[in-house]
Amino acid sequence: MIEKSEISNTAKIYDNNLIINSVIEGGVVIFPNSVIINSVIKENTIVYSSYIEDSEVGQNCVVGPYAHIRPNTKIANNVKIGNFVEIKKSEIKSGTKVSHLTYVGDSEVGRNCNFGCGTITCNYDGVNKHKTIIGDNVFIGSNTNLIAPIEIKDNCFIAAGSTITKNLEENTFAISRVSQREKPKREIK
Repeated sequence: MIEKSEISNTAKIYDNNLIINSVIEGGVVIFPNSVIINSVIKENTIVYSSYIEDSEVGQNCVVGPYAHIRPNTKIANNVKIGNFVEIKKSEIKSGTKVSHLTYVGDSEVGRNCNFGCGTITCNYDGVNKHKTIIGDNVFIGSNTNLIAPIEIKDNCFIAAGSTITKNLEENTFAISRVSQREKPKREIK
């Protein structure tokens, strides 16, 4: 169903979508089971079965499947937001990849960053929301927690499995893990 929306005649909208009060530009492809409300989807972007509300998605992006773009999100051109990714009240700059199973909330993310699977911006301390700022060309390894408020400056590399609680200066390698220990297995009787 399409209501109160501007849709380019070169956009391809498959069946079983809900588009309300939105702008869909030329060359956009929206696959089935997407919901787009009060949003702008710019030229040549592909949306696979995702939910986008009160947000803007730039040109030549890929969203989904099963992504959730929550209000006040701005995604620049050439960005990949993959399967089961949630973005809330954030700005994602061009060339960044957030490929799967990741939460980015209350964040500013620079250009050409890569988020590993399972990355979380931990933006809520139980009382207040806090901001995460990530510079350009940052690599974030899988299963990383970024505890806001925090700033990760340009060209940083964060090792998988890290929990980062302090700001990182430019060109920093960060790793935060508990040392692995092995103990002999006890026989179970």
